[in-house]
Amino acid sequence: MAGQACIRAMRVPVSLILNLVANGKTVAEIIEDYPYLEPEDIQQSLMYAAWLTREQIYPIVGEKAG
Repeated sequence: MAGQACIRAMRVPVSLILNLVANGKTVAEIIEDYPYLEPEDIQQSLMYAAWLTREQIYPIVGEKAG
């Protein structure tokens, strides 16, 4: 999936799950629409998103031209 984080080995992007939750879908509704998912998959997606917000990105500093 072009480097996107996915649910287990399923090719379901975490971003899809987050978008569904952000738009008000309940876990039960998501499971109804995607019966191969489990409630833990939605929970893990949310935990992954929370982890990403804590990740620190450090820029690579190169030599200055001059």
